[in-house]
Amino acid sequence: MVVREIYAKSILSKSKVFDYVVNPYIGCQHGCTYCYARFMKRFTGHKEPWGQFVDVKVNSPTLLQEIEKRPPGRVWVSGVCDPYQPLERDYELTKRCLEILIRHDWPVTIQTKSPLVLRDIDLFRRSDNIEVGLSVTSGDDEIRKLFEPNASPIKERIESLEKLHLAGIRTYAMIAPMLPGVEELADELEGKVDYVLVDRMNYHYGDWVYRKHHLEGAMNYDFFSLKGRELAFAFGKRGIECRVLF
Repeated sequence: MVVREIYAKSILSKSKVFDYVVNPYIGCQHGCTYCYARFMKRFTGHKEPWGQFVDVKVNSPTLLQEIEKRPPGRVWVSGVCDPYQPLERDYELTKRCLEILIRHDWPVTIQTKSPLVLRDIDLFRRSDNIEVGLSVTSGDDEIRKLFEPNASPIKERIESLEKLHLAGIRTYAMIAPMLPGVEELADELEGKVDYVLVDRMNYHYGDWVYRKHHLEGAMNYDFFSLKGRELAFAFGKRGIECRVLF
């Protein structure tokens, strides 16, 4: 793993998903096979494989002080990295950025795959306008190992959602991209999330994994369409809002 400490020029960027996005890191230790964020290599010049480098924006909290001069809006933490990847345990850049956002009462949406997010429960409780989501792409941890070998087990993510939810924090599950085994998730997530987002595989970086393990049938539109309908119905029966994004 190549880790570089860098000084960024800015940290609060406009986002097509929310009003703003904050990425305290470039690159991600999880290195998921399908991750769209590997496009960042075009701009960073990294030659290492995706998942084998992280640039740490050590001045992120200092740069974020600029929010005093910006109109408030919802901030996505994060768009092209996992804000709670293992390096966050030492650097605490996500935590320090969140402290600033919460102190200024800005709305925040967190997205991660890591149980490390539980470290900051007390911080989340200071805000009435924060939501925390974990990406849960399958109910089958053997499938997770094929596509997300360096990310946390599915069980740990679901347990994290439950602990956050019980702490009174608004939670959601991001079932995207849908991988084989998603049909198990309605039962697993009941009582642990306020809503669910569902999306298909919209990129082709991980196609080789499907081919290698003879899962090609789970990468076509018919699979995504069927599983999307099944999940929407299953969550609806349980009174959980489910937004299918395709």
